[in-house]
Amino acid sequence: MSPWPRSKQTITSPQSSAEDQETRSRDKRRRTRAGPWRTPNIWRQSSVLSFSHRPIMAESSDVEQLLVAFKKFAVHGDTKATGKELNGKNWAKLCKDCKIIDCKNVTATDVDIVFSKVKQRTARVITYEEFERALEELAPKRFKGQSKEEALQSIYKLVEGREPTNVGVTKVSKTAAVDRLTDTARYTGSHKERFDESGRGKGREGREELVENTGYVGAYKNAGTYDAKAKTDK
Repeated sequence: MSPWPRSKQTITSPQSSAEDQETRSRDKRRRTRAGPWRTPNIWRQSSVLSFSHRPIMAESSDVEQLLVAFKKFAVHGDTKATGKELNGKNWAKLCKDCKIIDCKNVTATDVDIVFSKVKQRTARVITYEEFERALEELAPKRFKGQSKEEALQSIYKLVEGREPTNVGVTKVSKTAAVDRLTDTARYTGSHKERFDESGRGKGREGREELVENTGYVGAYKNAGTYDAKAKTDK
């Protein structure tokens, strides 16, 4: 007699085996209809949550226009600027010229706070990546009725392709009265002595009477001719 217990054999009836086969066939048809692209609800929900925090990136052409605007404002008013960094003054000008500051949802104070938030601790400028983060900070505040992604796209459109405006710069008037007043050929008296024949200013020489220690009296026309005359007489 064997020391090991004899395993029990499961006796299945023909009816139960037919039911199992039908169940397996039904499951197989269900998987075939679902297709490889079908995923469980739990996986789909987790994937949606994992990508929900990522902002929608702008198209390549939009990114280029945004970078162009950044560079134009970065070099504004500074001949030594490289266009890779934006200082606080030009950042505020960008927000004002591009209508990000509307004095209702976004004020100049909000712009300064965001600038201090995204820049490095000891830096006075921001890079292009920090500039993008600053726009992300201002977008929900500027466009309150839109979603975060829609607000970001809206604020991108305000900045794309823009350049600094020269507000407050005095334009040259072309009226006849101004032309008459600025025509140096019509000047008389002491004002006439301040310009040469081409209309170019003489500088200090035209404003002040400079003393020349030559030994000749003022306005003497034959200064410097004595030596030449003495040589010819000899």
